[in-house]
Amino acid sequence: MPLNKRILAPTAAFAVTFSLVAVPPAPAPRAAANRTTAAVPSFDFSAPQVLATGLQVPWGLAFLPDGSALVSERATARILRLRPGSAPTEVARLSGVRPAGEGGLLGLAVSPSYAQDGYVYAYYTAASDNRVVRFRLAASPQEQVVFSGIPKSTIHNGGRIHFGPDGMLYVGTGDAAQTANAQNPNTPAGKILRMRPDGSPAPGNPTPNSVVYTLGHRNVQGLAWGGGRMYASEFGQNTWDEINHITPGGNYGWPQVEGPGGAPAYRAPIVTWATSEASPSGAAVVGDTLYAAGLRGQRLWLVPLNGSGGTAGSPTAVLTGAYGRLRTVALGPDGWLWVMTSNRDGRGTPASADDRIVRFPPTTSRTG
Repeated sequence: MPLNKRILAPTAAFAVTFSLVAVPPAPAPRAAANRTTAAVPSFDFSAPQVLATGLQVPWGLAFLPDGSALVSERATARILRLRPGSAPTEVARLSGVRPAGEGGLLGLAVSPSYAQDGYVYAYYTAASDNRVVRFRLAASPQEQVVFSGIPKSTIHNGGRIHFGPDGMLYVGTGDAAQTANAQNPNTPAGKILRMRPDGSPAPGNPTPNSVVYTLGHRNVQGLAWGGGRMYASEFGQNTWDEINHITPGGNYGWPQVEGPGGAPAYRAPIVTWATSEASPSGAAVVGDTLYAAGLRGQRLWLVPLNGSGGTAGSPTAVLTGAYGRLRTVALGPDGWLWVMTSNRDGRGTPASADDRIVRFPPTTSRTG
């Protein structure tokens, strides 16, 4: 049964966590009655353009410097290259992937120095763990393990990776179905990790020589930046899904708490939804709006941001039921918003064209 109060956990491991990681003050509680402003879409959701159909559980999406997209397929271990107007082509297949349940080939990221090093990064489930590898595009690429030893399970594998504005690699993990992992500072499970591109701990992390950036997460699914601030989407258990404002050393409460409320030792989410409305996976910030792709909720959520780590109004939804389960959302270098479905993941009702990638053009007010 999920807990819905934020309480302190009187365990030795938890005490160690707070001796190692300074927890910043909690943000203001989630606003409810005072919310009056809804997000104004920057994209025309009435003018979709289908870019790809017939994909097999696509998961990760990243863009190369030439504007083309790389797409990962969870179960096939394929990486496809996609250009608008052309069919996807396979450009790599990773040999170390061992898909099972929610595990497999998950997140993708392109090196900030791709023009010099040619590296693409992937998060995947291997035989004994979840790991991050890097490689250069080839039919059978040589995989270099960047970071390994992330506990795996058939559920709660996390998997989103993203290079931040600081050039460091951020990795969202899950608790691997072992709730105690989230509060244990000695495991990378149930965390957001921050590392150099070679996998070593990034300078300035809360604990020296540790890749742990934040803890207390159940299953981080989306990472996004906007206005100099970091945000993450996260699956709850049975009651609340979350969007969190991410700060160094923050403890986000799982498993002691699910959703809002309680003691200030844990950071409260800035948005919560009933799990039936969201299961938020990929996230992107465009201007002052955070977009979150909903799996179980089968909609795209728009969250207006206030520029200081909170919200400026009530979340609103678009595309409700239009494409089924939504896995990933990203702003493309073309200025369009790209959305990826996940109807063949064993939990959806796929249409004949699934899975799909659809993009939406910017509105006139945004382009003009």
